[in-house]
This record gives sequence, structure tokens and C-alpha cells, in this order.
Amino acid sequence: MKKLLLSIHDVGPRFESEVDLLLDRLARHVPVGRLAMLVVPDHWGGHPLRADSDFAGRLRRWSDAGVSMFAHGWFHRDMATHDGAAARFKARHMTAGEGEFLGLDKATAERRMIDARDLIQSITGRPVAGFVAPAWLYGPSALEALAESGFALAEDHMKVWQPSTGRVLARGPVLTWASRSRARIASSLLAARLLPPLLRHAAVARVAVHPGDAHVPRLLASIDRALRRLTRTHEAGRYDDLLAG
Repeated sequence: MKKLLLSIHDVGPRFESEVDLLLDRLARHVPVGRLAMLVVPDHWGGHPLRADSDFAGRLRRWSDAGVSMFAHGWFHRDMATHDGAAARFKARHMTAGEGEFLGLDKATAERRMIDARDLIQSITGRPVAGFVAPAWLYGPSALEALAESGFALAEDHMKVWQPSTGRVLARGPVLTWASRSRARIASSLLAARLLPPLLRHAAVARVAVHPGDAHVPRLLASIDRALRRLTRTHEAGRYDDLLAG
């Protein structure tokens, strides 16, 4: 059976109400225990996830219910200086200052990966499912650190892979939405109409939602439409199913 992998990004105290709304929305289409959450330990340095907090207790209960927890950077904010035109273009145009791991040196990238993993595991009592860089953007040094950090899975816009071996486990674009401008909303609505007919043929289809989506009714309606289409052809699965496959 074809697999549908569905994730909520930027999970943390900063976006607690948005995560609740998105979780309720997605649960209309797939079992909660098949979802993934990408956890940010300290969003933009102003919203720390504390192990003894109420939100940490919610993460633990979601994990107990079967939700897969990924480390999703540490700050989610890009504070690096970028060398090279390609990196500067990605930092400026592919994300709104949130490509945290695009310009980090190896030691800093590894430290943030490991610290995020250890915090999330201390809260849930379970291994994290993997690591996903904010905005799906990785610099060369971050990729080196990731390969040595012991994560079972990683993901970017176009694939899911096993960092220790480089083995690609699934290919194809992530269906996602953007809410930070009218132009981004319009382009993501168009993509959400065009991609599902193509993804229906893929062995693995990936869909990701973000807190900003929760504030735009047109995006929520588009998410519903896309999931209604994809759940006809794909069964909701877990990311670690890819390792078994």
C-alpha cells in the first residue's frame, strides 16, 4: 500500500494554540498516532521548551499516543553569515530568516542537533524519529554533522534519507503551504491543486503543515481538500515505516 506521511512543523510553546488547531484538523483525516511532530526547543530564542513545563507534558502524552517526534533545529532562526551566492540566495528567498542550519559550522550544528535530541528524548522517554532542519535547508557542514550524529532519519524538500549511510528512503516533493504573504498563499494554493494528482502515483507522499496555516481559512480548506484526495490512494503511515521497508 502507498504511504502518506503527515507532519506538523514548528511544534513548541510559541505555537501551542496553532498546533492544537492543526492537530484537530489533521485528525479528521488520519489517526493521531500516525502523525509526526517537528519540535523546536527554543523558537527564535524567546520560547524555550522546559522539561518540567505543561507543554512538555503534552508532548509526552502525544508521544505516548504514537506521534513521532523529530528534532527540528534549536532556534529555527538563521543567525549565520553566509558565504557564497547560492547560500545567500537560499537564505534570502527560500525562507524568512529561518534556515537555521544553512550556514552553521559543523561543531555548532552538531551541538544543536544533539542538544535538541537529548531534550526531546528526556521529555518523551523515547528515541526521536529523526532530524529535520528548519525550512528543510542544510549547509555542507550541517550535513557532515548530521551524518555523524546518530539520527535514524532526515528529510529535505525532495527526499527522506538515512544520514549514517546516505541511503534514500523516499523521493518526491513535500506538499506544504506558505502563509507569510498574499503571493506565497496564492502560489501554495496553486501547488496544492497541482501536486496531489501527481503524488497519487508516488509510493510515498509527504504533507507538512505549519502554524501559520492555522490563521488562513483558505489554506485550511486547501489542506482538507488535499488530504481527502491523498487518503483515497495512500494509507497514513509513520516515518520509521521507511526503515522497515
